[in-house]
Amino acid sequence: MPLIAWLLVILLMVLHQDWWLWQDNTILFGFIPIGLAWHMGISVAAALLWAHICYWHWPKELDEVESMVDDERTADGSMMETRR
Repeated sequence: MPLIAWLLVILLMVLHQDWWLWQDNTILFGFIPIGLAWHMGISVAAALLWAHICYWHWPKELDEVESMVDDERTADGSMMETRR
């Protein structure tokens, strides 16, 4: 995984520790405490970052090995699999 992806993961880990919002009583939209809204944002950012990492940085060798195993299974007739 490239350095920038690791740095973004570390940045999210640091931002997750929101010590600057512990004493803030601000309410967003009339019902969401600012700390909860912050954690909702961090959760969405983490999900998007991991989706990006999985899509762009997944090792291609793993997909090749999986397709070779599938070919071997169907060649000898055992475990015929259909993918949806």
